[in-house]
Amino acid sequence: MKILITGNMGYIGPAVVSQLRETYPSAMLIGCDMGYFGSCLTNTTTLPENKLDMQVFGDVRKLSPEVLHNVDVIVHLAAISNDPMGTRYEEVTMDVNHKSSVAIAKAAKAAGVKAFIFASSCSMYGAAEGGPQTEQSALNPLTAYARSKALTEQDLKPLADDSFTVTCLRFATACGMSSRLRLDLVLNDFVAGAVAGGKISILSDGSPWRPLIHIKDMARAIDWAVSRNPDSSGTFLAVNAGCNEWNYQVRQIAYTVAEVIPETTVTFNPDTLPDKRSYKVDFNLFKLLAPHHQPRYTLQQTIQELHEGLLAMNFADNNFRNSLSMRLKVLTHLQDQDLINHKLEWTCKTAESSSSKVKAA
Repeated sequence: MKILITGNMGYIGPAVVSQLRETYPSAMLIGCDMGYFGSCLTNTTTLPENKLDMQVFGDVRKLSPEVLHNVDVIVHLAAISNDPMGTRYEEVTMDVNHKSSVAIAKAAKAAGVKAFIFASSCSMYGAAEGGPQTEQSALNPLTAYARSKALTEQDLKPLADDSFTVTCLRFATACGMSSRLRLDLVLNDFVAGAVAGGKISILSDGSPWRPLIHIKDMARAIDWAVSRNPDSSGTFLAVNAGCNEWNYQVRQIAYTVAEVIPETTVTFNPDTLPDKRSYKVDFNLFKLLAPHHQPRYTLQQTIQELHEGLLAMNFADNNFRNSLSMRLKVLTHLQDQDLINHKLEWTCKTAESSSSKVKAA
């Protein structure tokens, strides 16, 4: 088997590569990434890419057809990956997350790729009223990031057939320790605040609902999708990926962090504009379809893992929200150095040299 993982050098990618290498030890694993966050390593002495057979450095907006040669499965993680980045780079977000995703899927189908796994998002439910949202619930995307995911799912559906299986995993909000840790995610942010200064500062009243999922459990869901049987669940599948027990209000997440990490205080900002993004999600279909790939981590275990990981890093940055631990800050830093332009293209590369390869030793 030959598996291409796009966006492998981000926050989730290392966990996905590790999981797939464990499940498919003889498979050829290929990574494809722009490399924005390649140097954002945390708590590791080796590159996560050492588990790959090959790393391709390239722009998914200009993916070379040869990258798809003899590929069986594509795991498509590549994206402008959160709301702050989507707000600042809205046009680029739609180009990378939507247009490029669909273009790659079309090229993959033409090249004979058998399965396309798309990292989608529960954020598409936006401001959701009523009970937990199922896969049949109306979508209400409130941000460029969420809109890009909804549009991609819409355009992937017609491509699916007996020769090309499409799986859209609508992931809950990611969390957990990674060898490329991000702190611009709700749980990770709270644990960082507790470790650095013994304080969790919530930028809202804490009432919005969020489902969470550990990145290693995301990797397990992707593992399932790689080999899922379309005869039982269809050639096109959009499924909420997570578990019902991980639906929490933001204030619940904060108080749980304070319980696990002693001497942590929690403050709110009730005077700020309300966060309209609030949704509980129903994960029963995923539990039915993937009973052997259900999330294993608990919220408490994830908090403890992050706590220990940050302590091992000697983390003590009270100003981490303005640091390179935030993905938007990394992109801004690269732009300030004139390494990438306003379209997030590397300025040191020509349009013709859109990809380069590095083979693992």
